[in-house]
Amino acid sequence: MPDADRPSEYDRGVRIRAAVLEEFGQPLVVQDVELEEAKAGEALVRLAACGVCHTDLYTASGADPTGYAPCVLGHEGAGVVERVAKGGRGLVATGDHVVTLFAPECGECVHCLSPRTNRCVAIRDQQGLGFLPDGTTRLHRDGEPLRHFMGTSTFAEYAVIPEIALARVSPEAPLAGCAPFACGLSTGIGAALSTARVEPGSTCAVFGCGLVGLGCVIGCRLAGAERIVAIDLSEVRLAEARHHGATDTRAAAADTVDWIRGETGGFGADYTFEATGNVGVMRQAVEAAREAWGLATMCGVAGKGETLDVVPRLLITGRRVAGTSFGGVKGRSQVPQLVDRWLAGEFDVERLVTSRVPLDEVNDAFQTMERQEGIRTVIEFR
Repeated sequence: MPDADRPSEYDRGVRIRAAVLEEFGQPLVVQDVELEEAKAGEALVRLAACGVCHTDLYTASGADPTGYAPCVLGHEGAGVVERVAKGGRGLVATGDHVVTLFAPECGECVHCLSPRTNRCVAIRDQQGLGFLPDGTTRLHRDGEPLRHFMGTSTFAEYAVIPEIALARVSPEAPLAGCAPFACGLSTGIGAALSTARVEPGSTCAVFGCGLVGLGCVIGCRLAGAERIVAIDLSEVRLAEARHHGATDTRAAAADTVDWIRGETGGFGADYTFEATGNVGVMRQAVEAAREAWGLATMCGVAGKGETLDVVPRLLITGRRVAGTSFGGVKGRSQVPQLVDRWLAGEFDVERLVTSRVPLDEVNDAFQTMERQEGIRTVIEFR
């Protein structure tokens, strides 16, 4: 675990080490880049840890239709606020421990004011283009601009991030464990608690037991589900699902839907969750949802141009399909609450962080993820 209180190195200059996506389908290049000072409404964050997420790999591969290069990747970060620019809203202060948020929460826009969504619109347009809220970038290389990734760019020693995209968390929480809350873990837990709103005593089925799927398992357990069925191709991951609360596990197979229906009186599960990004599995999740009131929640991200084929009769007989972004979690408000629940012992985050590596091994971490080894690799900055 890096020391969160280590002396700042930023004052030595504006050059930092970062992992740059130069070209789609090619390894990231770890190199020196320049980072400008934060402007009004922004903060400089000294990263302590960053999870290596499938979304980073999805963009790096070129499968993301909204992707762009060159840019500094990374979005699942946790660190310490180094400085806050003058003229901001005072949402964070120097020394705060924070989780970075690709899904910000301004607290003022039409979506932030609604309990129905977490899709803040305050800075969405510029963020989607790779810029900070003022339409410019703080990252440069040899005088040329480098774009940000998901408003965060946390595959770097430091990042300049909007205040509304930082969640203040307990300083007692180890930062390597906080990093997965910036995306995968919050997405899974939130899918169960915030998007699906799983009811006590219900039956749930989770397709895919990576970090997001295990988060769904945890969320279903926290919600009081009576039966939680976890499905995956890996026996190792199924064992992890049992550790985190699954009551039943089953190796994925062609007859998975029939098996779930057979286990539920022919009706299907009250809630299903898809956490693989495979459109065939998404269809299984819909088909396995209970007739009359079943809800299938899609957490995975499908490839460019792929579509979900659903038989309409499945819907007119009462099943519903929902999508979820960041699990419906409102970042600044609710991520700190999830971290507090971890600290209270309600779920086991340490078990989810299965590997810790330096920034120079980011491409190895991608390969580990593609082989589906472990649950989450976290980059630690020393």
